[in-house]
This record gives sequence, C-alpha cells and structure tokens, in this order.
Amino acid sequence: MEALKRLADIIDAINKWVGTVVSYVAGLLVVVIFSDVAMRYMFNISYVFTQELEWHLFGFVFLMGAGYTLMRNAHVRVDIIYARLSARGKAWVDLICSLAFLFPGCYVVIKTSIPFVITAFVTGEGSPDPGGIPHRFILKSCIPLGFMLFAMQGVSLFLRNLLVLTGQSEPQKEAN
Repeated sequence: MEALKRLADIIDAINKWVGTVVSYVAGLLVVVIFSDVAMRYMFNISYVFTQELEWHLFGFVFLMGAGYTLMRNAHVRVDIIYARLSARGKAWVDLICSLAFLFPGCYVVIKTSIPFVITAFVTGEGSPDPGGIPHRFILKSCIPLGFMLFAMQGVSLFLRNLLVLTGQSEPQKEAN
C-alpha cells in the first residue's frame, strides 16, 4: 500500500509543477488581454496575433490545468449530494466515477485527438489568417497531453480513495 501512496504522490508532484507553470501562463494571459483591450479601445489598433494568442493561452491554461484542479479537489461536481456524504461515501463516489466517467472520457479524448495532432504537426498547421500564430499544432498537442495529465491525476485520486476505503489513509482535504 505504501507503493500506491508513493505513486499518487509522484503524480501529484507532476501536476503541482504543471499547475505552477499554468499559473504563470494565466498571469501572462491577463497581461495579453489587458494589452489587447487597451490597444483596441485607446488606439483603435488590433492584431490577429494578439487575439489568437489570447485563446491559445486560455486553451493551454484550461487543458493543462485540469489535472491540477482535480488534485486540489476543485473540479465541478453535484455538491448537493456529495457534500452530505461521509468520507467513505465520498471515496466510493470518487472511485466509481473515476472508473465510469473519468478514465473512459480521458481515453476517448486522447485516442481521438492523437491523429488530429499528428495531422497538424505533419502539415505544419498554423493560423489561416495573415499575421496569425504560425504554429497552431503546438496548442493542439496540449489536447492529448492535458488529458493524459488529467487521467494521471485520476489514477492518483483513485489510489487515494482506495487507500481511504481500505483504512490505509485519511480522506483528501477539500479545496480552499
């Protein structure tokens, strides 16, 4: 059981590091959006590159931050039911939902997005707009990578809940 806890800790450490990177990118996103809005409204200037950069950074934050969000137990769930459950009840719900929804969902997205990403890399896909971001395939590669990190965090969640149900560990703390 100690090996399972160590594996969960390693996965958590990876997603914590990725979460730190994502937090800096989120800060950069705020600066880019502010600059774009200021340029547009103060000087009536707008650049395709800046607008595309906004949604590329947002896509990166959303995709790469999903595993970190799951690690922090801050993902969306039906709290009306979940909040009333005991620690063991919550562990059962998380365990079953991981098997029924999280892992199959991640599998489908990863499996279907890899050919999509390969095509983008092979063709050197970029923005169709003049002045746009030339290497769109980089963002597209975040789709399977982000869902791999999300699935890995699901493994950590699964293992931690298994340890709770077997009495080997305390329940995970709620997000702040």
